[in-house]
Amino acid sequence: MVIFICILAVVIPFLIFYLSKAKKEHPKGLIAAALSNMGERFGYYIMNAILLLFIVSKFGLPDATAGLIYSVFYFGIYVLSLVGGIIADRTQNYHRTIQWGLIIMALGYVGMAIPLFSQDAQGIIADGNGKWWGILIFTCVALLCIAFGNGLFKGNLQALVGQMYDNFEAEAAKKGPEALAVAKDKRDSGFQIFYVFINIGGVIAPFVAPMLREWWLKAHNFIYNADMSALCHQYLADGQVTQKFTETMANSVLPTANYGADLTQFCSDYILTFNQGVHFSFFVSVAAMLISLIIFFTQKNKFPQPAKKVAAETAGYSAEEKAAMAKEIKQRMAALFAVLGIAVFFWLSFHQNGQSLSVFARDFVDSSSIAPEIWQALNPLFVIILTPLVMGIFAMLARKGKAVSTPRKIAYGMGLAGCAYLFLMVFSIMKHYPSGDAFRAMDMAQMAAVGLAKAAPWVMIVTYFFLTVAELFISPLGLSFVSKVAPRHMVGLCQGLWLGATAIGNLFIFVGPIMLNAWDIWKCWGVFLLICLVSMSVMFGMVKWLERVTE
Repeated sequence: MVIFICILAVVIPFLIFYLSKAKKEHPKGLIAAALSNMGERFGYYIMNAILLLFIVSKFGLPDATAGLIYSVFYFGIYVLSLVGGIIADRTQNYHRTIQWGLIIMALGYVGMAIPLFSQDAQGIIADGNGKWWGILIFTCVALLCIAFGNGLFKGNLQALVGQMYDNFEAEAAKKGPEALAVAKDKRDSGFQIFYVFINIGGVIAPFVAPMLREWWLKAHNFIYNADMSALCHQYLADGQVTQKFTETMANSVLPTANYGADLTQFCSDYILTFNQGVHFSFFVSVAAMLISLIIFFTQKNKFPQPAKKVAAETAGYSAEEKAAMAKEIKQRMAALFAVLGIAVFFWLSFHQNGQSLSVFARDFVDSSSIAPEIWQALNPLFVIILTPLVMGIFAMLARKGKAVSTPRKIAYGMGLAGCAYLFLMVFSIMKHYPSGDAFRAMDMAQMAAVGLAKAAPWVMIVTYFFLTVAELFISPLGLSFVSKVAPRHMVGLCQGLWLGATAIGNLFIFVGPIMLNAWDIWKCWGVFLLICLVSMSVMFGMVKWLERVTE
């Protein structure tokens, strides 16, 4: 709670700063779009911060299996944004598509909030004649609803923001070249402000589920322990009592609890209570979707309709003009797909925050005072704090005539992401960490005998610092790049393509926990370091061509 209050104290002044900046210097619809997105992202990040660890703790699945479910869900979220973009472009109604997206997401979160468990006649958590699989399938259907609703919402709202800046620049062009140049410089910073509001929702959200879970556990005479759910599932499966189980159980109950020798009932009750608290947090996600819907619906008159505007502008073009437009479209789309290829590998590496980095935080980092899910709040917190610094550096360079192009910024971002994994690799080698499976199997005495110890919190802080700076060089500027090169009648589709590239990267993020649990973990970090370095090199090789296309 103290950490949560401190973070709020940091975030609120930045929120006021960004609201003021958006109101004075940017299109009037930016604040409304950013607030609507912030509400939706708050609800989404409640679920995202806990999803993999929640699936493991509720169903007792291996990290790799839960990671695969997480990867497919994450793939669905982004690939369905391509479908959402096509729907909006063809119906020429971005507003209604976005509203339906919020409604469908809310229904998915309702499904996630229902605390269903498979129990036998004595109330013991068990696989009762297929009920366990039925509940898992129900959970996956709820996740599918969230993914489809997100696909209708996410890319199309970004397309509206891009259209705002098209209109903003068109109005500035009427005032002269200098005004147009100033307006064009606002696009990157506008998308960075929009991205900050995403992260204001994201920095608060990871605290919701752990706080509710801890409160619910204490109400039932339990204490939160990151290892206890997995040990309970293991006991229910094989009935063996290990030294680690005994040590962990002693630290997982309040003195008022009295289970005696009935370890089966203890394990069942702990799993049930542990995960009920998480289920209740999804009701907060439902409320966030409804708030986002209200903001969007009441402010929709401030948003453009890109397809309708383009339809009016393109009427009456000659055959020569259409041929020239077709050639330009091919060049723009080639540039777009080149950047999309790099984006695949960035998101494969970055979205390990919900995969191997979550497993690392659970198993290798001391969680006695900070739950492993809460570490994901570091990323949006750093986004909020560091965005003014990054924007200021880019603005200073532009004033000195040394402006850094968007493609070059993306290349630097890949190198910065590599720094995060270089740090983890060196740290893991110095600590002599084995694989995740080997580390989890050790009790306290075994760890002490070979000189192993869990990492201090500063390790996660350093890792997320580098990953966040990399993100600021790639994600919001990638959105800006797409809005620059997208043909005006394909803005929804092109934003969907950007999210589709993210989807492909997300489809393979499950390999992170597999490598971490199978190898000495420095090898896992080394793979991601290599991916980042190769991607950076390829991007630098294309920079001059991409700069010509976006001039």
